Amino acid sequence: MRKGRTFIISGPSGVGKSTVLKSLLAKRDNVYFSVSATTRAPREGEEDGVHYHFIDVDMFRDWIGKNEFLEYAEYVGNFYGTPKKYVDAAMDAGQDVILDIEVQGAIQVVSKRPDTVRIFIAPPSWGELERRLVERGTDSPEKIQKRLLRAKVEFQTAHTYDYFVINDSVENAVRELDAIMTAEHCKPTERMEIISGQ
Repeated sequence: MRKGRTFIISGPSGVGKSTVLKSLLAKRDNVYFSVSATTRAPREGEEDGVHYHFIDVDMFRDWIGKNEFLEYAEYVGNFYGTPKKYVDAAMDAGQDVILDIEVQGAIQVVSKRPDTVRIFIAPPSWGELERRLVERGTDSPEKIQKRLLRAKVEFQTAHTYDYFVINDSVENAVRELDAIMTAEHCKPTERMEIISGQ
Protein backbone atom coordinates (compact mmCIF):
# COMPACT_ATOMS: atom_id res chain seq x y z
CA MET A 1 0.00 0.00 0.00
CA ARG A 2 1.22 3.47 -0.83
CA LYS A 3 2.25 5.71 2.05
CA GLY A 4 0.68 9.13 2.29
CA ARG A 5 2.58 12.36 1.72
CA THR A 6 2.50 15.50 3.84
CA PHE A 7 1.60 18.80 2.16
CA ILE A 8 2.02 22.18 3.84
CA ILE A 9 -0.30 24.94 2.67
CA SER A 10 0.78 28.47 3.64
CA GLY A 11 -0.29 31.92 2.55
CA PRO A 12 -1.27 35.31 3.91
CA SER A 13 -4.44 35.95 5.88
CA GLY A 14 -7.29 36.74 3.50
CA VAL A 15 -5.89 34.80 0.55
CA GLY A 16 -8.74 32.27 0.75
CA LYS A 17 -6.93 29.16 2.04
CA SER A 18 -9.93 27.89 4.02
CA THR A 19 -12.30 28.15 1.05
CA VAL A 20 -9.82 26.51 -1.33
CA LEU A 21 -9.00 23.68 1.09
CA LYS A 22 -12.68 22.99 1.76
CA SER A 23 -13.24 22.54 -2.00
CA LEU A 24 -10.08 20.43 -2.36
CA LEU A 25 -11.11 18.11 0.48
CA ALA A 26 -14.55 17.67 -1.10
CA LYS A 27 -12.88 16.71 -4.39
CA ARG A 28 -10.10 14.39 -3.18
CA ASP A 29 -10.67 11.18 -1.28
CA ASN A 30 -8.11 9.79 1.11
CA VAL A 31 -6.92 13.12 2.53
CA TYR A 32 -6.54 13.91 6.22
CA PHE A 33 -6.73 17.58 7.23
CA SER A 34 -4.41 17.93 10.21
CA VAL A 35 -6.08 19.13 13.40
CA SER A 36 -3.84 21.21 15.66
CA ALA A 37 -3.55 20.92 19.42
CA THR A 38 -4.10 24.06 21.47
CA THR A 39 -4.16 25.18 25.08
CA ARG A 40 -6.85 27.81 24.45
CA ALA A 41 -10.40 27.17 25.62
CA PRO A 42 -12.92 25.88 23.06
CA ARG A 43 -15.14 28.54 21.50
CA GLU A 44 -18.86 28.04 21.16
CA GLY A 45 -19.60 25.28 18.66
CA GLU A 46 -16.04 23.92 18.57
CA GLU A 47 -15.55 20.19 19.08
CA ASP A 48 -12.52 18.46 20.51
CA GLY A 49 -10.74 16.46 17.81
CA VAL A 50 -12.63 18.25 15.03
CA HIS A 51 -11.61 21.89 15.27
CA TYR A 52 -8.68 21.39 17.65
CA HIS A 53 -7.33 18.89 20.13
CA PHE A 54 -7.94 20.87 23.33
CA ILE A 55 -5.30 20.08 25.98
CA ASP A 56 -4.00 21.87 29.06
CA VAL A 57 -0.68 23.68 29.32
CA ASP A 58 0.96 20.93 31.40
CA MET A 59 0.14 18.28 28.81
CA PHE A 60 1.30 20.56 25.97
CA ARG A 61 4.65 21.13 27.73
CA ASP A 62 4.92 17.37 28.36
CA TRP A 63 4.39 16.72 24.63
CA ILE A 64 7.07 19.32 23.79
CA GLY A 65 9.48 17.52 26.12
CA LYS A 66 8.72 14.19 24.44
CA ASN A 67 9.17 15.69 20.93
CA GLU A 68 5.53 14.93 20.09
CA PHE A 69 5.06 17.95 17.79
CA LEU A 70 6.07 18.50 14.17
CA GLU A 71 5.83 22.22 14.95
CA TYR A 72 4.46 24.44 17.67
CA ALA A 73 4.28 28.09 18.62
CA GLU A 74 2.91 30.40 21.29
CA TYR A 75 0.39 32.95 20.08
CA VAL A 76 -1.41 35.52 22.27
CA GLY A 77 -0.71 33.54 25.44
CA ASN A 78 -1.78 30.14 24.10
CA PHE A 79 0.17 27.26 22.57
CA TYR A 80 -0.67 25.74 19.18
CA GLY A 81 1.02 22.74 17.59
CA THR A 82 0.80 19.87 15.11
CA PRO A 83 0.93 16.50 16.93
CA LYS A 84 3.05 13.90 15.10
CA LYS A 85 0.93 10.90 16.07
CA TYR A 86 -2.17 11.89 14.10
CA VAL A 87 -0.15 12.81 11.02
CA ASP A 88 1.83 9.56 11.14
CA ALA A 89 -1.28 7.41 11.63
CA ALA A 90 -2.94 8.99 8.58
CA MET A 91 0.18 8.59 6.40
CA ASP A 92 0.62 4.96 7.49
CA ALA A 93 -3.00 4.38 6.44
CA GLY A 94 -2.14 5.70 2.97
CA GLN A 95 -3.76 9.10 3.41
CA ASP A 96 -2.20 12.34 2.25
CA VAL A 97 -2.00 14.91 5.04
CA ILE A 98 -2.61 18.64 4.65
CA LEU A 99 -1.14 21.04 7.19
CA ASP A 100 -2.56 24.56 7.02
CA ILE A 101 0.26 26.39 8.82
CA GLU A 102 2.16 29.64 8.57
CA VAL A 103 5.69 30.03 7.28
CA GLN A 104 7.46 29.72 10.66
CA GLY A 105 5.70 26.45 11.38
CA ALA A 106 6.56 25.23 7.88
CA ILE A 107 10.26 25.81 8.56
CA GLN A 108 10.02 23.68 11.73
CA VAL A 109 8.25 20.82 9.92
CA VAL A 110 10.68 20.75 6.99
CA SER A 111 13.69 20.77 9.35
CA LYS A 112 12.34 17.50 10.81
CA ARG A 113 10.86 16.05 7.60
CA PRO A 114 12.62 17.40 4.48
CA ASP A 115 10.38 15.39 2.11
CA THR A 116 7.33 17.48 3.12
CA VAL A 117 5.84 19.25 0.07
CA ARG A 118 5.37 22.99 0.59
CA ILE A 119 2.76 24.96 -1.35
CA PHE A 120 2.37 28.74 -1.04
CA ILE A 121 -1.01 30.24 -1.94
CA ALA A 122 -0.90 33.85 -3.10
CA PRO A 123 -3.48 36.44 -4.15
CA PRO A 124 -3.54 37.63 -7.77
CA SER A 125 -2.50 41.12 -6.56
CA TRP A 126 -1.94 43.20 -3.42
CA GLY A 127 -5.05 45.20 -4.21
CA GLU A 128 -7.13 42.03 -4.35
CA LEU A 129 -5.72 40.81 -1.01
CA GLU A 130 -6.63 44.12 0.62
CA ARG A 131 -10.12 44.00 -0.96
CA ARG A 132 -10.72 40.48 0.41
CA LEU A 133 -9.58 41.49 3.89
CA VAL A 134 -11.89 44.53 3.86
CA GLU A 135 -14.86 42.53 2.49
CA ARG A 136 -14.53 39.93 5.26
CA GLY A 137 -15.66 42.67 7.61
CA THR A 138 -13.98 41.08 10.62
CA ASP A 139 -11.01 43.45 11.12
CA SER A 140 -10.48 47.13 11.83
CA PRO A 141 -8.54 49.19 9.23
CA GLU A 142 -5.52 49.11 11.58
CA LYS A 143 -5.65 45.32 11.85
CA ILE A 144 -5.98 45.01 8.07
CA GLN A 145 -2.80 47.08 7.65
CA LYS A 146 -1.02 44.79 10.15
CA ARG A 147 -2.16 41.74 8.17
CA LEU A 148 -0.89 43.30 4.93
CA LEU A 149 2.50 44.06 6.52
CA ARG A 150 2.70 40.46 7.76
CA ALA A 151 1.78 39.23 4.26
CA LYS A 152 4.77 41.12 2.82
CA VAL A 153 7.06 39.35 5.30
CA GLU A 154 5.52 35.97 4.41
CA PHE A 155 6.01 36.67 0.70
CA GLN A 156 9.74 37.01 1.30
CA THR A 157 9.85 33.27 2.11
CA ALA A 158 7.58 32.15 -0.76
CA HIS A 159 10.54 31.37 -3.04
CA THR A 160 11.64 28.61 -0.60
CA TYR A 161 8.41 26.66 -1.24
CA ASP A 162 8.11 23.84 -3.78
CA TYR A 163 5.02 25.26 -5.50
CA PHE A 164 3.36 28.67 -5.86
CA VAL A 165 -0.41 28.73 -6.48
CA ILE A 166 -2.24 31.96 -7.30
CA ASN A 167 -5.79 32.01 -5.99
CA ASP A 168 -7.38 34.09 -8.75
CA SER A 169 -10.42 31.78 -8.49
CA VAL A 170 -11.24 28.90 -6.17
CA GLU A 171 -11.68 26.54 -9.15
CA ASN A 172 -8.23 27.32 -10.59
CA ALA A 173 -6.49 27.08 -7.23
CA VAL A 174 -8.15 23.73 -6.44
CA ARG A 175 -7.27 22.39 -9.90
CA GLU A 176 -3.60 23.29 -9.38
CA LEU A 177 -3.45 21.85 -5.85
CA ASP A 178 -5.10 18.64 -7.06
CA ALA A 179 -2.56 18.37 -9.89
CA ILE A 180 0.36 18.95 -7.50
CA MET A 181 -0.82 16.23 -5.12
CA THR A 182 -1.27 13.77 -7.99
CA ALA A 183 2.15 14.62 -9.47
CA GLU A 184 3.90 14.07 -6.13
CA HIS A 185 2.70 10.45 -6.17
CA CYS A 186 4.03 9.93 -9.71
CA LYS A 187 7.70 10.34 -8.73
CA PRO A 188 10.01 7.40 -9.47
CA THR A 189 10.87 6.94 -5.78
CA GLU A 190 7.28 5.92 -5.11
CA ARG A 191 6.35 4.26 -8.39
CA MET A 192 9.49 2.09 -8.64
CA GLU A 193 8.72 0.56 -5.25
CA ILE A 194 5.30 -0.55 -6.56
CA ILE A 195 6.84 -2.25 -9.59
CA SER A 196 9.63 -3.93 -7.67
CA GLY A 197 7.19 -5.15 -5.01
CA GLN A 198 9.15 -3.67 -2.12
